[in-house]
Amino acid sequence: MRGELEFLSDDVMSGKLTRRSFLGRAAALGVSAVLANNLLATAARAAGPVKGGVLKAGMQGGSATDSLDPATWQSQVPYFFGRQWSEQLVQIDPNGVLQPALAEEWGSSPDAKVWTFKIRKGVQFHNGKEMTPADVLATMERHSDANSKSGALGIMQGIDKIVVDGQTVVFTLKEANADLPFLMDDYHLMIQPNGGKDNPTEGIGTGPYKIAVNEAGVRLGGEKFANYWRDDRGFADQIEIIIINDATARISALQSGQVHMINRVEPKVVDLIKRVPGVTIQNVSGRGHYVFIAHCNTAPFDNNDLRLALKYAMDREEMVQKILMGYGSVGNDTPINKAYPLFTEMEQRAFDPDKAAFHYKKSGHSGPVLFRTSDVAFPGAVDAAQLYQQSAAKAGITIEVKREPGDGYWSEVWNKQPFSASYWGGRPTQDQMYSTAYYSKADWNDTRFFNEKFDQMLFQARAELDTDKRKKLYADMGAIVRDEGGVITPMFNDFIDATGPQVGGWVPDGNQEMMGGYALSKCWLQR
Repeated sequence: MRGELEFLSDDVMSGKLTRRSFLGRAAALGVSAVLANNLLATAARAAGPVKGGVLKAGMQGGSATDSLDPATWQSQVPYFFGRQWSEQLVQIDPNGVLQPALAEEWGSSPDAKVWTFKIRKGVQFHNGKEMTPADVLATMERHSDANSKSGALGIMQGIDKIVVDGQTVVFTLKEANADLPFLMDDYHLMIQPNGGKDNPTEGIGTGPYKIAVNEAGVRLGGEKFANYWRDDRGFADQIEIIIINDATARISALQSGQVHMINRVEPKVVDLIKRVPGVTIQNVSGRGHYVFIAHCNTAPFDNNDLRLALKYAMDREEMVQKILMGYGSVGNDTPINKAYPLFTEMEQRAFDPDKAAFHYKKSGHSGPVLFRTSDVAFPGAVDAAQLYQQSAAKAGITIEVKREPGDGYWSEVWNKQPFSASYWGGRPTQDQMYSTAYYSKADWNDTRFFNEKFDQMLFQARAELDTDKRKKLYADMGAIVRDEGGVITPMFNDFIDATGPQVGGWVPDGNQEMMGGYALSKCWLQR
């Protein structure tokens, strides 16, 4: 029977049989839809990429306020779309290994204070101009400028000087940093003509697709760039992202074939979706985490006892069980988990109503604490807020939950309101995560965590080339964030996406959802 199915799956790959007919024949033989689809997926991988067609994604995380300026990207859709039309110097592969992109190679001085990147020749921007080291320099200059409001500003602070030397770009650092090449994968650092200084929202890049449609908050589209420099992506003729912020609507769009893949599948419906013929759940663990963020410089959250009270009032085990349905792990009020190579275990903070009540009383605060959330903050964010409300009540703390609209949440609530729900996809290294969101001068320091000792340790760890000493510094920094910071981290989430029956080439990638952001470029439509 299996031999017959393998023969039929080859017919599907060659176009002699439709997928629907194959699934019908498989069902007649008593074979489950899951096994049948696995056979098709195996055959598709063996057959290799298929070119042509329009590959579509239905996504949460788009807003009418989204911009094409990479400096401003805050949520999934602009980031994901950006991966298709623009590129950085390097890219991190699904195994966490740094790979060349617009830089062919790189190296450093023995003390890791001077880094040289050799820029690839012959790469064209979508406007027909050749990408040069001068464009790289201008890009880095723009993202180093506080006026750009770039999300990469925090990681650029350690750079003292950048110059062009022939076909290379040379970075001289204020302090040694063995992780600098990893920082160049930051998705804000997309190389643009003249660095985007002329028009950062023009949407001109070097990626496999050039922008054809830009309807912020509604629909985004790209068409294949004929002069793209590499052949391992960009298989579809066109790509399209349809903004579908409602979780139920996204699933319906996938089932009906309106789209071929979706992001942000809610854990509570995963088992139901698994039963849908032709639909495959694509989940992978990584560095992503859901957070409740409090501004450390805004009353009443400028009182550490109140912050500790709010942390002890969180039942993390319940959150993982009821919100993630097991598709994740318990957080510990830091952004770092075992997915990071220099991770050190810390004592797990547990739900403790008595300690929460003690610190709450010591803080001197009385009355309700306002917490803002939205469906777009993370899957299950509204339910999570209600669970938090219930667990905090056991400590005598009243949490007032305000549900905000999804459109505009990332521009009007996150990083502006003093206590709200959010998420982070994580970063490849601890230095990058801390530099982006916890360094005092980082533009995305969304907890307003200003700690001079922490900053000093960040620079020290960055310059430390002894692995054991560096690991100890990161452990101490993690303890400071956990005990003094404004982040409440209830859980680390799996990235849960789903694909329809036509999608080929999907590879698990724990760097971010949707194959690290490259799903539309690296996948293809099976015939």
